[in-house]
Amino acid sequence: MDFISHFDVVVRDFISAHRAWAGPIVLGLSFGESLAFVGILLPATAAMVLIGVMVSQGLLDFWTIVFWATIGAALGDWVSYWIGRNFDRSISRVWPFSRNPAMLEKGHAFFERWGIASVFLGRFFGPLRAVIPLVAGSMDMPRAKFQIANWTSACIWAPYWLGVGVYGERFFDWIDDYVGLWGGVAILIAIAGAVIVLIKRFERRHG
Repeated sequence: MDFISHFDVVVRDFISAHRAWAGPIVLGLSFGESLAFVGILLPATAAMVLIGVMVSQGLLDFWTIVFWATIGAALGDWVSYWIGRNFDRSISRVWPFSRNPAMLEKGHAFFERWGIASVFLGRFFGPLRAVIPLVAGSMDMPRAKFQIANWTSACIWAPYWLGVGVYGERFFDWIDDYVGLWGGVAILIAIAGAVIVLIKRFERRHG
């Protein structure tokens, strides 16, 4: 069992045994996922999907978990922004950026191209999630603009990943009941093809 799978199992088992702690645990996971340096190591997104599956099974309340996850995600980016704003010159000397400076370079390029939108978009891209708030702080992005993008994206990120767990399980149950294995494979291939086409069109327009 790899680290991510083991981590997910530990989170699931603990929440199943201690449901009263589900909210604070989700806050901690989403905070760590969004926090500079820590987010690179913490496989919290997979855990959020797994928690979504628990919601679909009636073990947890969807909107309660969304509330905790949103706060954690926004606070994680907020702290990262503060670090970038106050320790700009030291960031490049700290792991992992000291060993992989290209991470910061890509973050700067993305921020310079998309501005305030980069804070919103960066939350949904793994390699950029832990970098963009740091860059926004180091580039002295106005606090009000940052917080607008930060909280807006957090309010979408939290229900999105929980929804993947909630409706993903229901989707596969529906496939099993109504279209069978090969029908399900065909649907997934069609969805993947549509996503690839949309990405290619986006790249042609903005590349």
